[in-house]
Amino acid sequence: MRLKQLDQELQVYRPPFKRSFYFFALFFNSGKIEVNYGHETIHDPDSYLVFHSPNLVYSFAHNNALEGYVIYFKPECFSFFKPDFHQQFPLFDISHTNLFKFDHATFKQLAPHFEAVFTTYERSGKAQHIEARIKLLGLLYYLEDFAIEKKKDIHPATTQQILLRKFIQLINNHYIDKRTVQEYADMLSVTANYLSQSVKQASGKNALTFIAGRLATEAKSLIQYTDFEIAEVAYQLNFSDPANFGKFFKKQAGLSPSEFRKRCK
Repeated sequence: MRLKQLDQELQVYRPPFKRSFYFFALFFNSGKIEVNYGHETIHDPDSYLVFHSPNLVYSFAHNNALEGYVIYFKPECFSFFKPDFHQQFPLFDISHTNLFKFDHATFKQLAPHFEAVFTTYERSGKAQHIEARIKLLGLLYYLEDFAIEKKKDIHPATTQQILLRKFIQLINNHYIDKRTVQEYADMLSVTANYLSQSVKQASGKNALTFIAGRLATEAKSLIQYTDFEIAEVAYQLNFSDPANFGKFFKKQAGLSPSEFRKRCK
């Protein structure tokens, strides 16, 4: 969708949420905005480009002075081109949001490329939008080159990095009931040892860290953003009792669940 600045100033706040699909956007800001993603917060960027994978936490507040382009898509969007394309594209990192700040001149440089996708989408067949999807694919490759110039640590994914992303995606889908490296290795059709070595090589962390970290992230979200009792959070996350959950949480967060909730408030 195109986002246009409105004449009437209106305070817009979107509390922390997760999307079940891929999202990227190009924005020009002529007002006040705050964007929160992961552990990062930015205020009043002139223009910015953001890439966001499913299941990452994101929130924003602005005064209706944003204009630009927003694109959402599901993995199936590129199934005609390459299986698992979304997992091989480095801008869509499954573990964190990629956001690039720049000036209005750069926004004007990028905007026509987005406009071409939108124009094609609007005039193409409603059923498939194949031409628009091809244009979108070209836009993503163009933005990859742009991002590499802006951020030098973005590179094409290695075999180990692709396996890491598939591993993280499985964790996102199964962290409630699967807690061992062997279970995820079986789903990925590799040995537990190979998975552990690949994850370590790609990230510098061991595989169990990702499993525990995803569980801890969900626990923090439930404690911070809901009014559930701590015991209810423990049972929702499939812990046998609140005491075991408390020990796990304190090891991960450095605070007890109740202390963490009090600090957040």
